[in-house]
Amino acid sequence: MPESKVRKEAAEKKIAKRQHDTAVKRGENVKKSVRLAGTRDWVPWVFVPLGLLGVVWLIVYYVAGSSVWGMSALGQWNFAIGIGCIAGAFIVSTAWK
Repeated sequence: MPESKVRKEAAEKKIAKRQHDTAVKRGENVKKSVRLAGTRDWVPWVFVPLGLLGVVWLIVYYVAGSSVWGMSALGQWNFAIGIGCIAGAFIVSTAWK
């Protein structure tokens, strides 16, 4: 049965993994922190705090915005900051595989 087409990125990852495995078998000096191209382990570490920051920002603005120094000076820009953080979190989440 013929093999189906493979995406270019998947093929590159497969080649990189094969090269890494070969180097390990040969006993070559390979860094232990070597990561394959295209790993996205950083996404949840950015996505979750960024989203929570936006939600917390909006809650603090609604509850105590007039008494928090700096928030009262920002005025309606607090909405842009909070919603911008949440939107940024969703944009980052699209990179998660």
